[in-house]
Amino acid sequence: MRGRQPKGSGLHAPASRQRSAEDFDLIIGFLGFWALVVLGITVWLEVTGQPALLWALGLLALVLGLWGMVRLRRKLPARIARRPR
Repeated sequence: MRGRQPKGSGLHAPASRQRSAEDFDLIIGFLGFWALVVLGITVWLEVTGQPALLWALGLLALVLGLWGMVRLRRKLPARIARRPR
């Protein structure tokens, strides 16, 4: 069993916590992309004088969700590279 470490050695973060951090990164990227899209639509509607209240409320929901996800992401451990060295 050369090259293997005992399960309880504590040298690496558990894979489930790493995966959850990566899931948070995916969700943050998804929310960030759509927040930018909705921001562009909201600004365009405001500039052209069309009703933009629902788009602005949607943008608020996206920004609050993004803020909450970033706060939750900070509590997770730092990612460890999985590339072989």
